[in-house]
Amino acid sequence: MKKELYLMRHGQTLFNKRRKVQGWCDAPLTSLGIEQAKTSGEYFKKSKIIFDKAYSSTSERACDTLELVTDIPYKRLKGLKEWNFGTFEGESEDLNPPLPYKDFFVNYGGEEEKEFQKRAVETCIDFMENEQGRIVLAVSHGAFCGQFRKYWDHNCESKLKIENNKGGIGNCCIFKYEYVDREFKLVEIINNEMQILKISDK
Repeated sequence: MKKELYLMRHGQTLFNKRRKVQGWCDAPLTSLGIEQAKTSGEYFKKSKIIFDKAYSSTSERACDTLELVTDIPYKRLKGLKEWNFGTFEGESEDLNPPLPYKDFFVNYGGEEEKEFQKRAVETCIDFMENEQGRIVLAVSHGAFCGQFRKYWDHNCESKLKIENNKGGIGNCCIFKYEYVDREFKLVEIINNEMQILKISDK
């Protein structure tokens, strides 16, 4: 049976606004982040998308985002947490190395890139395999969404590959995947900032 996964990044946080490295450390949503999450909820309602199951990273910023998007019960999973950036956590983003990070953070107590990517992929396969529901929401983080997307890039349509390479992943950006036989295929990218513009214009 074909299932659908809506994987999204949390709303803007205080650390995002102040350009702080934010992996396993946490910060509250800003007023804009709250608005972004509410707008995502409006998008799903207007699109008549009803979730059978929902999951969130254990980080507060992800849980708060999910609770603003939908009021259905959800499960918190450590596997959905962001990349662990080690001693860089909470420091200025100016200290980050150039992309791609690869295994830079391992030297500072952080996660290996491939281990992080493996965690992201296995976590999502696990809950999709063990859930009877057809439409699933998972709220996670920017690097998580990026590494997950990178792993399944071979299943991505060419026009979405171009979209993928345009820049970073915005707060509350939503990735729609189809899931069949333990394989994910990216079929749509919903940019929350564009949704804010569209809804405010109506």
